[in-house]
Amino acid sequence: MFSKLRPLIFKVDPEKAHTLAIKSLKFNLIPNVFDESKNDPIFQTKIFDKDLDNPIGMAAGFDKNAEVYNSLFKLGFGFVEVGTITPLKQYGNPKPRVFRLVKDEALINRLGFNNHGAEIVKERIKRNNKVGLLGINIGPNKDSNDRLNDYLIGLKTFYDEADYITINISSPNTENLRTFHEGNKLKDLLKSIMTEKKNLKSNIPIAVKISPDIDENQINLISEILLECEIKAIIISNTSEATRDKLSDIQGHQKGGLSGKPIEEKSNILINRFYKLLKGKIKIIGVGGIDSGKAAYDKLAAGADYVQLYTGMVFKGPNIAGIIKKDLKELLIRDGVKNYTEIVGNKTLS
Repeated sequence: MFSKLRPLIFKVDPEKAHTLAIKSLKFNLIPNVFDESKNDPIFQTKIFDKDLDNPIGMAAGFDKNAEVYNSLFKLGFGFVEVGTITPLKQYGNPKPRVFRLVKDEALINRLGFNNHGAEIVKERIKRNNKVGLLGINIGPNKDSNDRLNDYLIGLKTFYDEADYITINISSPNTENLRTFHEGNKLKDLLKSIMTEKKNLKSNIPIAVKISPDIDENQINLISEILLECEIKAIIISNTSEATRDKLSDIQGHQKGGLSGKPIEEKSNILINRFYKLLKGKIKIIGVGGIDSGKAAYDKLAAGADYVQLYTGMVFKGPNIAGIIKKDLKELLIRDGVKNYTEIVGNKTLS
């Protein structure tokens, strides 16, 4: 059905189409997808000592304000990450700020952490008991005078509502946010987070979401800091400010973060780099260009323990999780494995 509706949907402004998708899920206008892979042993796993039905997650950015996470679980996602959420409500950057690159199966966005703010989102989550594993992605307000403290506010707000919290240091749409990739800044931030966790007497797992645009030296340094601070997961990666040279669509010049198929290979190589350095001590969640079982397989083979998607659903529709699991299962059976974890990291990328 989605393939028939897609030409009509793609005539609508991308941000308006996204708003319609959220409303459709909120009011149950999108039928639940029959999930043939529900409880299939080939996909069952654990994350942060909690059971997962499958390793296919919805990335942050789709359900920014935690409005439809339970509907996403019903669509077959194994886990859902909401946000990015800032301490105070903010509008984000001026519109237009989302661009659909149909020829490239990609999006460019410069949204700028538009969200309802931490307290409103917290109350919404408290009213809607989650039926699956929920991650909450936090970041600082654009005009904050103390961005490090904004992350601490996010932690204090959500530590008892989330199954894990993601520290987003990688959006290209909040000026200078990516400076947190620098060694001293990253270490100060994560040590402050871990200290606050102790103050809260909380065991909430912390994940860090990084940029795909980092260099080799940063990869080594970030790995060392994540291990030192006992971070539980790394999300590789956010959208790219670069990777524009092979784009075909006329919207490819737009400023913002590029997501979708054009960053797939870049993300896979980065995952493989971190996999070799982290040696299984920190879980890897792979993001970037996942829209098929083959794309998910390649992420897992590069070293990801789990995967997330968002842009893939824009182009393939709401039953994307089911499509991926069906195709991925065929690839795993071909390889003779009993559980997908057997293929994690079995491919070396240059």
